[in-house]
Amino acid sequence: MIIEKVVDTYFGENTYLLGDTKTKKCAVIDPGADVNDILRAANKHNLNIEYIILTHGHGDHIANVKRLKEKTNAQIIAHADEAEILLDGRKNLSTTMRCGRQEFDADIYVQDKEKMNLGELRVSFIHTPGHTKGGMCIRVADDMFTGDTLFAGSMGRTDLYSGDYKQIDKSLKKLARYEDNVKVHPGHGPSTTLGIEKRSNPYM
Repeated sequence: MIIEKVVDTYFGENTYLLGDTKTKKCAVIDPGADVNDILRAANKHNLNIEYIILTHGHGDHIANVKRLKEKTNAQIIAHADEAEILLDGRKNLSTTMRCGRQEFDADIYVQDKEKMNLGELRVSFIHTPGHTKGGMCIRVADDMFTGDTLFAGSMGRTDLYSGDYKQIDKSLKKLARYEDNVKVHPGHGPSTTLGIEKRSNPYM
């Protein structure tokens, strides 16, 4: 498995490339980073981008979805409850960001516990509302991409459209049931593990 992080220097948003070593099939998670940087990272590993997977629909995480789709024809995947936010530039906050208004529909909407194959990798979707109502985490083997639900030492804010503190509290309790050795790749900041967060993160 190949995991490559590309950071957008303006928002500090983490874009991830998830690739299958054998088939070279790749998914880009939350393409807020520059498209050329994403494509260079893919070319470095000879990866073919087939999917764009969104942990949630805020502008800093979707800023370059349409540009990347134009370059790769990748299919966009999001949780079904996030459609409203993806389709409204005010609700996803992109109208207030330098990327400008971003509005689009996903090609595939998924539900909690759905799975898909990425080459020989098995990808699982975990609905974790609270930061947004359609927020989700993505698990592959012992790695989990948590978007803005869980950070190292913190959690996502809940004061934006469709945010809900009670919901994110439930979502964090849901994540706490997973194994301690699962490596967490958040939407901002450094990676961590669920074990570390269970022991030291006050929100867990």
